[in-house]
Amino acid sequence: MSFANMWCSNTSPTSVNNLFPGRSMVLGSLSKMDEFSEAWSCPKGSKMNPWKYSNILKEVHNVQISEKDTEFLAICNAGLTTGLSREIIMEALDETHVAAVKDIYFVENTSALNENTDCDFFVVFVKNIPEFSSHSEASLPAGLILLENFVTPEEEIALLKSIDWTRATPEQGQSLKHRQVRHFGYQFDYGSNKVDPEKPLDAKIPSVCSPVFDRMVQREITAWVPDQLTVNQYEPGQGIPPHVDTHSAFEDPILSLSLESDVVMEFRKSGVVVPVLLPRRSLLVMSGESRYAWTHGINPRKSDVVNCPDGKFSLVQRKRRTSFTFRRLLRRACTCAFSQFCDSQKENDVLSRENISKNCNETASKLENLHVHQVYEEIAGHFSETRHKPWPNVFSFVNKQVPGSVILDVGCGNGKYLGLNKRSFQVGCDMSQHLLKICREREFETFLSNCLALPFKDNSVDCCISIAVIHHLSTEDRRLNAISEMVRVLAPGGEALIYVWAKNQERDQQKSSYLKQCNNKPSEEKPAPISPFSLPVHTNRTQFCHSDLLVPWNLKQKGLKNSGLDSSDSEEVYFRYYHMFEEGELELLCNRLNNASVERSYYDQGNWCVVLKKAPTNKFP
Repeated sequence: MSFANMWCSNTSPTSVNNLFPGRSMVLGSLSKMDEFSEAWSCPKGSKMNPWKYSNILKEVHNVQISEKDTEFLAICNAGLTTGLSREIIMEALDETHVAAVKDIYFVENTSALNENTDCDFFVVFVKNIPEFSSHSEASLPAGLILLENFVTPEEEIALLKSIDWTRATPEQGQSLKHRQVRHFGYQFDYGSNKVDPEKPLDAKIPSVCSPVFDRMVQREITAWVPDQLTVNQYEPGQGIPPHVDTHSAFEDPILSLSLESDVVMEFRKSGVVVPVLLPRRSLLVMSGESRYAWTHGINPRKSDVVNCPDGKFSLVQRKRRTSFTFRRLLRRACTCAFSQFCDSQKENDVLSRENISKNCNETASKLENLHVHQVYEEIAGHFSETRHKPWPNVFSFVNKQVPGSVILDVGCGNGKYLGLNKRSFQVGCDMSQHLLKICREREFETFLSNCLALPFKDNSVDCCISIAVIHHLSTEDRRLNAISEMVRVLAPGGEALIYVWAKNQERDQQKSSYLKQCNNKPSEEKPAPISPFSLPVHTNRTQFCHSDLLVPWNLKQKGLKNSGLDSSDSEEVYFRYYHMFEEGELELLCNRLNNASVERSYYDQGNWCVVLKKAPTNKFP
């Protein structure tokens, strides 16, 4: 009858032994926290950092550690992210005296600890405990219905036996990055996110599904019988990106049956995230708004945090899960009430790709705000982590400038090219406040500005660089205006270096660094953006097939690598707009200016590049 170790960082041996008689403990003190951290580790090898918890208690929870015995305890390594589940904690504690906040459990009465538990705790006495708000479950998206125990255990076994995972035709079966897939009736093409109604599969929906269909009709869940079935099999740690089932492909509703394991599915719309627990053998009905306007997806992780009936939380380990998603092909244009998300209706929308290509400044501005400016604000930190090594040709261009030169970096991002030339004065501008904050932390001179309107006087800088910026502008006129602005602020004879992405990512039979980063993992379906713009979505690390497109950015949320818990990263996908330049296109654009000339044009690792020189005398039109 003992705790394996009772770590107490701020109590005396006498007081702790009196509190927990007969238990084996390792003791420390606040004044020796550093030594304590080095000497002991958490269960299963994860390092314990007492200073970390001291700061969390003070800064996050407004809780003060006490040097003396109190009636309040904080168990700092016992919560959702530390390997000790709520069920384990409740074995050691009187539940009526305990509340959890993230990875810290607060004990209201020290007598709540019982003596019949064998686990590792890190405990500190505290002067107070935080106030806990009552738990309120988020409302489900409109049109979302969850029917528990929709099939019996016997039906579950029969459904699972009907799927042969050992063999399938290329059309019927796929091995995707995060799961195994089988199609019946019709193949869903993950490249186009559509179904070809003219090409039915030989593999029909298994007859064992018929009782499930009958039950759906009897309960008035749907008036039709599905003609397309997609079966997904997920191992623990696998998932599916957030997406909306293509409007023009399927009728309303979408029906998904969960077998073998519970899982949490996340629904997202306009920044709102609603996690929904799908119990084993339940049927999820997505209709109306939940089907057409909310994305749904499953984070690739090995466990889920779920709400308990009492409003508290618990950690549930995932098992292998199989889902049967039943749909019926839509053989007409979609006329749903959610036209801003509908691919059928967007074809005639004023914000379609055809109108973007015209000289519609307002439309172009909306596109760039949604798919450039807002995206970089969201991904700034992650983006900065991937941008640290200057490209050699840009480095050489910046460093060849004479001492005392004023160098302007238009679209400076995280300041990768600022500070390279110590003999010059370098300043940068960008539209992302979060990226500019990173620049300021690095003590660079930067300011907020759109590249279409630089707040500089004419002829005021000696040199400009614009690296991977112009391709984010969605019309030719706007791209030309941005180049014209750089030339305007250049001093006579000054030079500008411009880089844009090339549509062709191979040259002289050599792949660009972008293509070389392809990891050759199994393909994954393209996530569908919630956007009013009809633009194709690019598959990352492949050749570009369109001139104007959306390129996904997978924002990884790093998992917590604590003992016994899932360390998988979750992802949220953002979509950046790009115009991909053909060979000679950037050079032709620059040649339209009558006060500058192209000194050099070259290809550099998947980018078209020009060095543009301003005429010795001003010749503005």
